[in-house]
Formats: sequence, structure tokens, C-alpha cells
Amino acid sequence: MTFFLKDINKIVDWSALIEDINKENAYNPYCRSKDNYSIFKHIIISMLRRKDLILLDSDFSDSELETLTNRSDFEEFNIRLDKPESSIQNKSELIEKLKSTDDNWKITLFTSGTTGVPKKVTHNFKSITRFVKYSEQNKDDIWGFAYNPTHMAGLQVFFQALLNGNSIINIFQLTKEEIYKEIENNKITHISATPTFYRLLLPCSNSFPSVKRITSGGEKYNEKISFQLSDIFPHAKITNVYASTEAGTLFASENDVFSVKSEFKRLVKIENNELFIYKSLLGKSELNINEWYNTDDLVEIVSKDPLKFKFISRKNEMINVGGYKVDPNEVEENILNMPGIKDARVFGKYNSVMGNIICCEVVCENEQIQESEIRSFLQSKLQEFKIPRIFKFTNKIDTTRTGKTKRT
Repeated sequence: MTFFLKDINKIVDWSALIEDINKENAYNPYCRSKDNYSIFKHIIISMLRRKDLILLDSDFSDSELETLTNRSDFEEFNIRLDKPESSIQNKSELIEKLKSTDDNWKITLFTSGTTGVPKKVTHNFKSITRFVKYSEQNKDDIWGFAYNPTHMAGLQVFFQALLNGNSIINIFQLTKEEIYKEIENNKITHISATPTFYRLLLPCSNSFPSVKRITSGGEKYNEKISFQLSDIFPHAKITNVYASTEAGTLFASENDVFSVKSEFKRLVKIENNELFIYKSLLGKSELNINEWYNTDDLVEIVSKDPLKFKFISRKNEMINVGGYKVDPNEVEENILNMPGIKDARVFGKYNSVMGNIICCEVVCENEQIQESEIRSFLQSKLQEFKIPRIFKFTNKIDTTRTGKTKRT
């Protein structure tokens, strides 16, 4: 496996990447493209030339772009690059130069969860690659790329692959059958994705022994998915990670309980079931932060010494139903435990009497399930006000730019 990137109808080997880098004579500090290779190349050039970079989603609206960049001509904002003192000769030299990137280099990206307006966050090389591991044992890894490339999760997979000289195969937004084909044909060894992405792969009658590591993040972890993935990827270690755009990856676990390592003990606190992290772990952002940053994540303390916790929900995702707070993740988790259901999306719809009513979209695996069956299944598992009032059966759940379940 010698190529740098395999994308839809495109394979770019390392020599072609190096040739493109060496001949580049213009640079735009704003990067916006639908093409993964263009984005990855832009990042690499920015690192080599020590030029700051701002990543923009390709589907930002015109009004979003003007608000976020404070300009309307960002696509024409090119800077002429002087010819480098010497050209990069090979893959090894390129990787060593990238590893030596100093912390004066900055990359800016924008938050995006399931709700809310994007906010700008700037990282240096140290913070964006905090959890990247590069060693001889990683040099033969082959990454299935299952994230938006302009967001934190996608960037961390990119840097993990790049700094180890690995091949990257794009599997983001492909069909289930296309994903299977790419895993099999390219002998992918590592995949990092959201639970929503993994549910797309189910049900599956095949297994893929080449995959050695499965990482899940960005949404609440579901142990049912973990068991199902173990059948599809029998040789894979499955890891659950907690990460954010503001801080990158912070915690990892083999289940839904995160342990805070000793070096992070004084940099994490939980108050009123809300998770706070110390400012030193963050990139530079527009947020007004004194010492502690409120992640707006609701968690459950499992142990205080050592500190262990479970992620429950995003605070802004809670739905107010007649004065009661409903966690859509809890409702979804129970629905997904029903045999025959592949995916579900729970959300609130405004109601003049109740404030909101609970609605649910359901994707069935094979046979059509009746609404009455789902209600009956939930009766013994949830309080009445948590059971959706409206069910809609669909073939696909809408996702955000980052591949998470869309809440609004």
C-alpha cells in the first residue's frame, strides 16, 4: 500500500503529493473545498510554509461565510509563495519536516454539534496533535476516513495517518455496500467514526478480519453497537473516545465509562453533573473563558477516586416536555434495544400546551415494525412523558456536517 489518499474516482500516491507541494506558488489562508485531497494538501502546505490556515466547511451558506470570515472575497485572497530553498525529495523527508512544525503555526476550525451557531477555535501544532501516536508499529496502518475533513475528529484521523505515513481511504458518506467494498479491497486496519456511521453498516452478514482498531466518538456510546461491531470486525479492539473541537481528544475507554488519568486530575472537574475542563487544554476560541470551560456535557459520576464518569447528553439537547426534562439519547438508546430497529432519531417539536412533544424517526432493519409494538416495548422502560407521541418510519436518519444525528 503506497498511496497517500484514495477518494471517490481518485488515487493520489505520495510522489504525486510531493510534486504538487513542490510546485505550489500561491497560498490562500482560507481553505474551502469539497475535495479531500485539496483540503489535505492545503493543510500540509500551510504547515511546511508556517502559514496560518482557516478551514471552512464546503456547505457553509454565503451569510455564514461572511459572518465567520468577515470578508466576501476569501476565495480570491491568495498570497504569492517564494520558491523554497530546497524541494522535498521523498515521503520520509516530508513527514520529518511536518513533525518539526513549531507551535507558532495555527489552524482554525469551527465548532459544529447537533445544534447552535459555529464558533471559531484555533489550535497550534501541539494541541491539534496531542493524542497522535507515531511509531514504527503504526507505519503499516491503513485508515478508513469516515469524518468531515474540516472538523476536529477528521483532522485528528488525518494527522494520525499523515505523521505515520499511512494510506487514507475515504469512506465518509458512502453507501453501506460501498463501505464494505473499500474495507475489503484496501484491507483497512483502522476506522474512527460516530455511532451513527456504524449503525449504517448494520445489519451485516460478512466479517472483515483486516480491521484491527475501531474507534467511536462524537455521540453517546451504545454497547449494543459494540457487540454488533465485534461480529463484523472480529479482530478489532473497540475504543470509545471523548473529544471536542475546543480541546481535541481527552479521554478514551473500552466501554461507556471514562477514567481521568492522573495527569488530567487537576484539569477536570464535575459540578452539578456538568463537565468542566481547565483552559490549558483548550485551543484559542471566541468563548469568554476565565479558568474553567463548561463543555455543556451532562455526565454521571461513577467513581470519585479515581474520577470516572459516563457521558449522558449535551445540555442543549434536553427537551422540555411540560416542565420535565427529556434526554433524547436515553429514549433513542431504549428504542435501539428493540430487535429489528437499526437507527432512531428523537427530537422535540413545539407544542403550545406542553412546550414540546417528543417525536421519533425510526429506521427498521428488515421488516416493517408497527408503531404500537414500539410503544408497547417502551412502556416498561421509560416514563410515559418520555415515550414519543409521534413516530415516523424512514429509510435514513439525517446527519450533521460531522456525521452526527441531527437534532433540529
